[in-house]
Amino acid sequence: MPGELVRVAGPMAVARGLGAVGLNEVVLVGAERLTAEVIRVRGELATLQVYEDTAGLGLLEPATPTGAPLEVELGPGLLGRIFDGLQRPLDVLARSGDFLGRGERAPALDRARRLAFTPQVRRGDPVRGGQRLGVVRAAGGEEDEPVLAPPDADGVAAEVRAGEVRVDEPVVILEGGRALAPMHRWPVRRPRPVLRRLAPEVPFLTGQRILDVLFPVAEGGTAIVPGGFGTGKTVLEQALAKFGAADVIVYVGCGERGNEMAEVLEEFPRLEDPRTGRPLMSRTVMVVNTSNMPVAGREASISTGFTLAEYFRDLGLRVALMIDSTSRWAEALREISARLEELPGEEGYPTSLGSRVAQLYERAGRAVPLSGAGEGSITVVGAVSPPGGDFSEPVTQAFLRATGAVWALSADLAHRRHFPAVDWTRSWSLDAPGVAGWFEREAGEGFGRLRAEALRLLSRERELLEIAQLVGMDALQDEERLLLAAARLVREGFLRQNAYHPVDRSTPPARARAMLSALLGFHAAAAAALGQGAPLEAVLRAADGSGLARLGELSEAEIAAAAAEAVRGAPWTS
Repeated sequence: MPGELVRVAGPMAVARGLGAVGLNEVVLVGAERLTAEVIRVRGELATLQVYEDTAGLGLLEPATPTGAPLEVELGPGLLGRIFDGLQRPLDVLARSGDFLGRGERAPALDRARRLAFTPQVRRGDPVRGGQRLGVVRAAGGEEDEPVLAPPDADGVAAEVRAGEVRVDEPVVILEGGRALAPMHRWPVRRPRPVLRRLAPEVPFLTGQRILDVLFPVAEGGTAIVPGGFGTGKTVLEQALAKFGAADVIVYVGCGERGNEMAEVLEEFPRLEDPRTGRPLMSRTVMVVNTSNMPVAGREASISTGFTLAEYFRDLGLRVALMIDSTSRWAEALREISARLEELPGEEGYPTSLGSRVAQLYERAGRAVPLSGAGEGSITVVGAVSPPGGDFSEPVTQAFLRATGAVWALSADLAHRRHFPAVDWTRSWSLDAPGVAGWFEREAGEGFGRLRAEALRLLSRERELLEIAQLVGMDALQDEERLLLAAARLVREGFLRQNAYHPVDRSTPPARARAMLSALLGFHAAAAAALGQGAPLEAVLRAADGSGLARLGELSEAEIAAAAAEAVRGAPWTS
C-alpha cells in the first residue's frame, strides 16, 4: 500500500499510510524510488532509513513498501565482483560516471550470463534446505560453480531441468510449484542457519609469525586490529587476504576515504594468489562503501558482507571476512541513533552498541552446513580506528569484549619499519589454549613451551628496559644484558617479516617453530656459557654476529644449520 512522506531529515524520512508495514522492510521513496528501510513503526507513521542521498526529496512524495526486507542475491558469479553496501554492482554502474546516480540499480548477478546446468538431483528426490542441486559452468569457464537450494527450501523435486539457463531461471521445481533457480535471495540481517557448530580447535593460519605463534585466532574466530592512522591496518589485512588459509576472501571497505579504497581496488586485482598464480581477485568479493556515500549504507555494508560470507561457508569453504573499518560502522550507528532521538551512551554512541557488536560477531564460526557435507567457516578480521590511538574509547572497548584475539598495532613500530607493526605488549589471544593441541600435532612437539618461553622473554625485556631507563644499562647484571640481546634477536629475527622476500613474507607453523627453537636455544647456550665464566662482551659479540636475525629468509634445514654454527663458532672462552 503506497503512502507519502511527511518528514525528511538527512538520511531519515518519515512516511504515513504504508499500511501493515514490518520492521526492516524495504520501501522505495520519492519519484526516483530511492531505497529505504523501515527502522521504527509508531501507529501509522513509519521511520525510514534512506540508503541514498536525500537531497531534494520533498514532502508528500510517494513511499512504496516492497513487502520484503533488505536482501542480497546469492549464487554463481559472485567471485571477482565489486558491490556497494546494498549489493549494487559497482563494476556495472560505474560505467555511467565516477559517482552512482540517485536511484540507480542493477541486478547483482548478471542476467545475461548463460550457464550450463548439470543436475545432481532427479525427479522424485527429496530436496532439503542448503542441499547442492547441481553445478553450472559459464560459457568458456574453467571451473564448475555449485548451485545451492535456499535454506528454507524443503520438498520433493517434481521437475528437473538440465541444460543452458540464466542465473534466475528455474532448474528444479518442487511439488507445490516452488521454483528453485541457480540464485536465491536472503535477508542480510538474518543469519543463515547451519546444521551444527564446531569447536574452535583449528587455527586460522595467517603466515605472519607473531600472529600464528604468539596470538593465534581460531578458524571461525574473530580478531580485531586496532591502530591509529598509518600503522598498517590495510596493509596487514591485504597480507592476510593473500597468505591466510582461506578459500574465499570477502573484503568490506566500510566508510573509508575514497582515495584509500581506490588504491585497494587498484592493488587487489594486481595481487597474485600464491596458491594458483592467478589474480587474488578471482577468489575475492569486495563490498565497498566509501565515506562520501550515504552514511546509512555503511551500517548495511557489514551485514551484506556477513551474508555473502555465510553463503560461501554453506558451500563448505573457509572464508576470511576482512572489515576495514568497524569504527566507521559504529559511527553510522551513532548518527542514525541521534536522528531517532534515542538516549545516547558514552561519546554519543547508542547504548546498544555492545549488543549490536556481539550480534554481528556471533555470525562468525566454524560449522557443518545444512547439507551435512563437509564443513565451512567464517573467520573475521576487523580493523578498528581509535581516535588518537586511544584504545579506551567506546568502539574499541565494545569490540574487545566480543573478540577472540586482539592484534594491536603500534605507531612507533610502524615508523621504525617493523612489519607487521603488532605490539606484543598490548596484544592477546583467548583462542590460543583451544588451538594449542593442533600446533603440537602439526607443527611439532614442544610448540606451546616455545611460545610461553618467548612471551616470558619479551615480557621480561619490557621490564628491564624500564629499569634501564632509570638506572642506566651498565647497572644491569650480565644475565639481564644477555636477555636483552636475546630478546632483540627474537624481535628482529622472528617477530619482524619482510613482506617482499619470497620466503620471509609467509611462514608455515613448522618453520616458525624451527626459527623460535633456534633463537631460544642460542639464548640458553649463551646463558650457560656466561654461567661458566665466559666474558659478557664475547657473548654479546656472538649474538650480534650470529646471523640469527636473518632466519626468516632460510629454509628449515638452513635454520638448524645456522643455529648450530652460531653456537659452535661463538668465541665464548677468554
